[in-house]
Amino acid sequence: MSPHAPRLAEKTAIVTGAGSRADGIGNGRATAILLARHGAKVALVDQNPEWVARTQAMIAEEGGTSLTVLADVTDPADCARIVAEAMRTWGRLDILVNNVGISGPTGTAVEVDLAAWEHGLRVNVTSMMLMAKHAIPAMMRGGQGGAIVNLASYAGLFGGHPSLLYPTSKGAVVNMTHAMAAHHAADGIRVNAVAPGMVYTPMVYAGGMSEDVRAARRNRSLLKVEGTGWDVGNAVLYLVSDEARWVTGIVLPVDAGASAAPSVYPRYGGAAPAR
Repeated sequence: MSPHAPRLAEKTAIVTGAGSRADGIGNGRATAILLARHGAKVALVDQNPEWVARTQAMIAEEGGTSLTVLADVTDPADCARIVAEAMRTWGRLDILVNNVGISGPTGTAVEVDLAAWEHGLRVNVTSMMLMAKHAIPAMMRGGQGGAIVNLASYAGLFGGHPSLLYPTSKGAVVNMTHAMAAHHAADGIRVNAVAPGMVYTPMVYAGGMSEDVRAARRNRSLLKVEGTGWDVGNAVLYLVSDEARWVTGIVLPVDAGASAAPSVYPRYGGAAPAR
C-alpha cells in the first residue's frame, strides 16, 4: 500500500447501530463516517431506515462508500445476512464494530422486570457474540485477519449506577472482549473494547436533558469537558487501524479521565447513563 493511501484503504467494515436521530452524531454514526473518511467501505446496520439512510448520505457527501443493511442484531439469521451481504458486495471483511446497545430496564435486582432484563442482555451482549460468530469466519476466509471493537461503557467498569441491567451488561462486554481476544489472536484477529463515559449523544439526550444535568455529567471527569460521538469514533478508528496492530484485549476508556479517579466523583444518581 502506498504510504500516502488512506489508513483504511482496501478494508471493509461492518458497523452495527450506524444510524442516529436526524442529524445527531451518535457513537455508531460517528464511527461509520470516520471509517469511511479514512478509506474503508462500510456496511451500515440499523433497524431504522431513516436514521441509517441519513448516515449513508453523510458518507456519500464526503465521497465515501457504504451500503445499508436493515437488520435486528439479536436475530441470528439477520447477523448471518449482514455478513453475507458485506462479503457478497466487497468480497472481504476486515472490521466489525459492535455498537448496538440500549439503556435497558431500570431497577435493582428486586425491582427489575425479568422479561426486560433478558431482552436487555440479548441486545447488549448476545448481539455482539452473534455478530462475531459470523464475522470471524469471514475474516479468516480472507486470510488477512481482522479487528473487532465492542462498545462497552464506563458503567461496566465501576459500581454506582442506579440500575442493574446496564452496568451488568457492559461489564459482560468487557470480559467477553478479553475472552474473544485470547480465542482469536492466533487467527490474526484483534479484539478490543471502547468504554465511553458521559458522552453527549442522541441516545442520551433524546428524552430531554436540562442544562444542570448536562453540566453535572460534564463535571464527572478530570478534564470537565463534554465528550461526543466523535471522541468515541476516533478511539474506534485507532483500534481498527494498522497503528494498533500490536494492541488486543484492551478496554480503552474514553471518558475525560473519569475512570482514572472514580472515587472523587458523585454517584450516578438520577442522571442519564453513560453512553
